[in-house]
Amino acid sequence: MLARPGFVDLLLGTAGSVAVCVGSFGVGDIARNNTVAQDLGLSMITYGHGKTLFGTIFWLGVATMIIAWVRLGRTLLAARGSSARAALPTVRTMQTGVLMWAAPLAVAVPVYSRDVYAYLGQGAVFREGFDPYADGPAHHAGPLLDSMAQVWASTTAPYGPFFVGVTRVVTEITGDHAILGVYAMRLVLLPGLLLALWSIPRLANHFSASPQSGLWLAVANPMILIHLVAGTHVELLMMGILVAGVALAVSGRHAAGLAVLGIAISIKVTAGIAIPFVVWIWLAHIRARRPARVTDVAGVFAAVIVIPVAVFTVWTAVVGLGLGWLTGLGWADRIINWFTVPTLAAHVVTIVAAPFTALNLQPVLTVTRAVGAVVLAIILVALWWWGRRDERRAMAAMVWAMLAVLLLEPSTLPWYYTWVLGLAAAFTVRPRICAVVVFVSTFMLIVFQPDDSILFYKLPETLLAIALSALAATALLRPDPLRLRRVVDWFTARPTSTPAVRAESGSPSSDTAGRT
Repeated sequence: MLARPGFVDLLLGTAGSVAVCVGSFGVGDIARNNTVAQDLGLSMITYGHGKTLFGTIFWLGVATMIIAWVRLGRTLLAARGSSARAALPTVRTMQTGVLMWAAPLAVAVPVYSRDVYAYLGQGAVFREGFDPYADGPAHHAGPLLDSMAQVWASTTAPYGPFFVGVTRVVTEITGDHAILGVYAMRLVLLPGLLLALWSIPRLANHFSASPQSGLWLAVANPMILIHLVAGTHVELLMMGILVAGVALAVSGRHAAGLAVLGIAISIKVTAGIAIPFVVWIWLAHIRARRPARVTDVAGVFAAVIVIPVAVFTVWTAVVGLGLGWLTGLGWADRIINWFTVPTLAAHVVTIVAAPFTALNLQPVLTVTRAVGAVVLAIILVALWWWGRRDERRAMAAMVWAMLAVLLLEPSTLPWYYTWVLGLAAAFTVRPRICAVVVFVSTFMLIVFQPDDSILFYKLPETLLAIALSALAATALLRPDPLRLRRVVDWFTARPTSTPAVRAESGSPSSDTAGRT
């Protein structure tokens, strides 16, 4: 068993995942005003020395998962272009390994974000007869409202009708019990991981890429697993449905793929970025059989519009809340971090202008984000037109479009990277780009903290995060980047044997005797 390629690394990552789970009970986003820890006599792990101990366990777990992931990535990169396929872990091994890593995280305390409590709060508001698209969670006081990040207490739901309906069903079952609600919500979201494990190898195989590398990039990624499974984010479900819809479309089941993508946009509207590119994929399949006629083009355009809209309309009718979700899309502007180009530009402008005039960040943000929106719209249209040549070009344009949204929208968070990584699994990603993914993933696990605090505006901590992330990225391309093996070899080396010196036994050497 241990001789199977990649098995030791997957086992190491599982040990790290268990440590993350254990540590989360001391440093995670525990439900507020809840006495379960006290009732079990475990409250001491959430403060003082107990919290320090569990924090240490948590970060050792994160480091172990990253080390295992990097080692696994090196194995996959080394096998590229060689005939040593036997040295690769199988797709089944990779899928099993991802589930092994995810299982402990599924029982962890929520980490890095309190969004899961906001989901439950919006579901509870809907359950109580309010409209979550018009009324924030503050309309229903209780443990769910207490446990969520209070900045979102008065905001409305930005999610599509399918997901809002899901949150209502969960809260109908679990009531206002925050802990039961968290675990029920995870059960609802985890099928997204299973869908990703099913669809990513199919997408990769279709474009002659490595399915193992695709799984490594998108779902074995510790940032994805920890943030999405332990953090409990809707992107976990959306990623699986999005990639499944695209995998169906490229395999020739266009209508089914569009229907699945209709469900994806009923969860989060961002998934809709992928839909226009299905036009070129479908037309490419037609052209592979015969010349495309005008009626083919018209029919494909009509289907690409009608099928997702019909699915979205059905879910809107089932939930019965209309299009109120549009009002919630602007709440993302409240998030300010320098991980998108418009926000970074606003920071740079205020810093450069500081010696001359005091500029408030908010008005500058308004300008840079408006410019970013215009640039994004132009880029999306250009990418859509660029992707018209064939299926592969359309798929590449889809990936670039998702990346453009990630970089040019008002704000971004670590779990948003699933929009790109799941689709990028269709291609053979260059080693240096893989190293960039390792750098960003490691960085996002450090500057965001498990208790929902942030470090990316603190210079010493940010520099440390950059250094550790650079080390992880370098280790993917070059084993032992710190040259620690030399130090170990120096300490463990045996003394070199030398000819016996006769002088030690009292007799001079022949050389000495001759000279005397």
